[in-house]
Amino acid sequence: MKKIIFILSALLLTACSNHMVKVGKRCTPLGSDNTYEKSFVWLVNKANLKPFDEKINKLNCDVNEEKI
Repeated sequence: MKKIIFILSALLLTACSNHMVKVGKRCTPLGSDNTYEKSFVWLVNKANLKPFDEKINKLNCDVNEEKI
């Protein structure tokens, strides 16, 4: 049953024509109030793929954890 749910979820996420699923630990830059977002799954618009990779990446996770 878990395999069926996983396959249906994967199909649902990959069916988006204008979006791409990025998997892996990524973080946003640290905000002025010392908060940031961290996730392992990101939905990204294909038109904004390059700015996304520049702003939200694994390096931010390392930097944020050192500062907090």
